[in-house]
Amino acid sequence: MRHDAHGWWIAETGAPLPTHPLRGTVDADVVVVGGGFCGMWTAWHVLEAEPDARVAILEAARCGFGPSGRNGGFVESLWLSRPAMRAAFGAAEADAMAVASRDSVRAIGAFCEAEGVDAWYRPGSQLVVSTAPGQDGRGAGAVDGEEILACTAAEIRARCDSPVFRGGVDIRTSATVHPARLAFGLREALRARGALVFEASRVRALRVGGVGVTAETAAGRVRARAGAVAMNAASGTLAPLADRQTVGSSHIVLTEPVPDVVEALGWTGGEAITDGRALLHYTRVTRDGRILFGWAGGRMAAGARTGGRMEVDAGVVRQVRRDLLRFFPGLARRTIEHAWGGPIDVSPTHLPVIAALPGGAVHAAFGFTGNGVGPSHLAGRILASLALDRRDALSRLALVDPPPRRLPPEPARIAGAALLRRALAREEAADEAGRHTDPVTRALAGLPARMGVHIVR
Repeated sequence: MRHDAHGWWIAETGAPLPTHPLRGTVDADVVVVGGGFCGMWTAWHVLEAEPDARVAILEAARCGFGPSGRNGGFVESLWLSRPAMRAAFGAAEADAMAVASRDSVRAIGAFCEAEGVDAWYRPGSQLVVSTAPGQDGRGAGAVDGEEILACTAAEIRARCDSPVFRGGVDIRTSATVHPARLAFGLREALRARGALVFEASRVRALRVGGVGVTAETAAGRVRARAGAVAMNAASGTLAPLADRQTVGSSHIVLTEPVPDVVEALGWTGGEAITDGRALLHYTRVTRDGRILFGWAGGRMAAGARTGGRMEVDAGVVRQVRRDLLRFFPGLARRTIEHAWGGPIDVSPTHLPVIAALPGGAVHAAFGFTGNGVGPSHLAGRILASLALDRRDALSRLALVDPPPRRLPPEPARIAGAALLRRALAREEAADEAGRHTDPVTRALAGLPARMGVHIVR
């Protein structure tokens, strides 16, 4: 098994040649800090709206090499969060966000077709399934008979015959992609449009003043009218955002091609599947017949310092492999070819946030909570509208400058988050095994829900 920091998607695609780092002074209309999905979609939508705009992207490493190029490839909307959004923002605001996020799922497929990007985009349902009594009913509050349907155990298992599936819900507008192919294809489409893409260009300072913003790197600077920050887990390095998210990790194992197992499961409709855990499992089939299986139960990080354990963690990967065999016993004698992981930026509300930084010329998007492939496209549309000073329906969505949810400072935040994560992991494992945990574990595991704070899901 190959266990590394970048994962199979990037290895399968083959990395494009790097661009040159920023040197000297560049003037632009919009500067984007971060070359993942959110940053690149921001640049794309600026150019869609104003083709003659001068857009510069500053990426600390390589575009698409972070979480954007190594996630599970689930393209989701915010529809499952519609009840929570209605409670927080009202029905009209929540419905507008849900519809906009659904539009983004479809728009990613349209982009791939129009630009000739073979990102393995496959529209289909996402199933949220129960695999233990404590997960029964998860997602039921979002069932509306149109976008989200309730499913019995028999209906779920007719689409993927895992012995642990007990029923669930079907989110009808969803898709899967090859995330590295999508990221690299978007990068090349941007360059063809004239965007300036500077890799190995870590921003050391972001200064707002006068009529715009200046982003400074070790060897140069970009002066622009407006800026957008899309740095995922590294958003916490910005002082205004330091207490607005936690950083967890998610880890994936990928099998050799197993088309016979997929056929035996009846899993031929391209469904993306997650379970009802807070520290959820997620699984899907690739175009070449591999089963990908992940767990969002990896370690927590202190602040924005992710270290190496976010990407490579042998102990967590062993647990993920055990969980894979619980879902799919038919894989017991099959080879796991690749394993990898990465950081996720966890929002307390499970919703992404677009926030104005002091001075007003720069907006940041963060808090995608491991579900960002679809919502990052929506966030890019919003950031583009804000950068172009367009007071439209997108820039007025309730995701923009919501009342901030502040988290405790470090080191209390990492200590508390790690304690709760361990309690959740014990409680959810015991639920799957038909056991009860001790009262302290149960109380700790239930604390995030009582506080309205999300650890991962």
